[in-house]
Amino acid sequence: MSFDLRSALPGRIQAQRERPPSRAATWWRERASGVLKPGDREVLWLYLLTRLSLWVTAYCTRWLFPSQPDTHDAGPVLAPFEQWDWAHYLHIARDGYFPDPQPAAGQAGGDNREAFFPGFPMLLRAVHTIVPQWTVAGLLISFFAGAVAVLALARIARYYTAAEEVGPRTVLFFLLSPCAVFLAVGYTEALFLALALPAWLAALRHHWPLAAALTALATSVRISGLFLAAAVAFHFLLRPRSDAPWRALPWLALPALPAALYSWYLQAHTGDWMAWKHAQERGWYRTFDLPWDSWSVTWDAAFAHQQKTGYGLMFQAELLAMVVGIVLLGVLLWRRRWAEGAYIGLTLWSLGTSYWYLSVPRSTLLWWPLWIGLAAWSLRRPQIKTAYLCVVAPVSAIYMVTFLSGRWAG
Repeated sequence: MSFDLRSALPGRIQAQRERPPSRAATWWRERASGVLKPGDREVLWLYLLTRLSLWVTAYCTRWLFPSQPDTHDAGPVLAPFEQWDWAHYLHIARDGYFPDPQPAAGQAGGDNREAFFPGFPMLLRAVHTIVPQWTVAGLLISFFAGAVAVLALARIARYYTAAEEVGPRTVLFFLLSPCAVFLAVGYTEALFLALALPAWLAALRHHWPLAAALTALATSVRISGLFLAAAVAFHFLLRPRSDAPWRALPWLALPALPAALYSWYLQAHTGDWMAWKHAQERGWYRTFDLPWDSWSVTWDAAFAHQQKTGYGLMFQAELLAMVVGIVLLGVLLWRRRWAEGAYIGLTLWSLGTSYWYLSVPRSTLLWWPLWIGLAAWSLRRPQIKTAYLCVVAPVSAIYMVTFLSGRWAG
């Protein structure tokens, strides 16, 4: 004898089970299906998997590389995410740029926090009002910002190549790159990309006010936003006049506003309009030097046995990243991608004219033409993907562990 479970349910429960979805649920489902394409879902799934891999690595790093060699305690679970620059962002968000009392910048005990732009610390302080734990607040910002960034990166890749499969491939190369660990910690890279990449996508689609507004927000996070503003301006000027009406031209000045306001704020407290630049010089030797002098100093730091082995390897990575950037710039100019070339060129000039190279590998995360170009190349030559995974993925794992364990800065 057959038995119908529904007939055994009480009438109210059965009616609830058979009730059609509400209008609100249907509306949200339609909006989600319209916003996220199948390729976007693949990108987000890849993003979540790599986040899980990184969190597992961070957990294991605490046990394998504790701060004290003979300890029986792995330390706080969030300790791997509290390395290096995080302390600066935390201090700014919690205490401001000029707490009282604070050692004067450049004196013993000063931390030169003026070198860091206020966008990320301001957002961190806002999120902290909801999430009491500072590190968790920073991780949440980077987590959601990173998701926005990879979606925008995939869509830019599809815009350039008109190939659906290039989006996930670009994101794969991007998320497995050596410095992708910075996307998952409380640093500025994820937030900057979550603003800069949609800004560039808006510029490609000729939505100039939106592109300018997002670029201005990106400039509040990193000085690199001004390089992006130059790329947007180049793209505007190189478009046919029917696609770039002159009435949109004033919007291109908007990205300079955050940098100007921050300089004015610093001048009001220190009397120095360029206090952020001078803080970088004091704390990280970012003085202006000729490009060949910067290369020479970095080369000696990498190969002349002047530094400890960990730092020597770091400077070797700086040189390699600079070479990659120069090659990328050459390819962009050869293919007449003037706007993208302006962005990469200004970035390389900024990084390549300091006392020595510093944070060039980290900067590769912001070079979206690099990841799109590699992905497009690998679609034409499948062995490129194999070579990338075999060579770069192990390097990425080593870099991730050294950063999370606090062995040396990147």
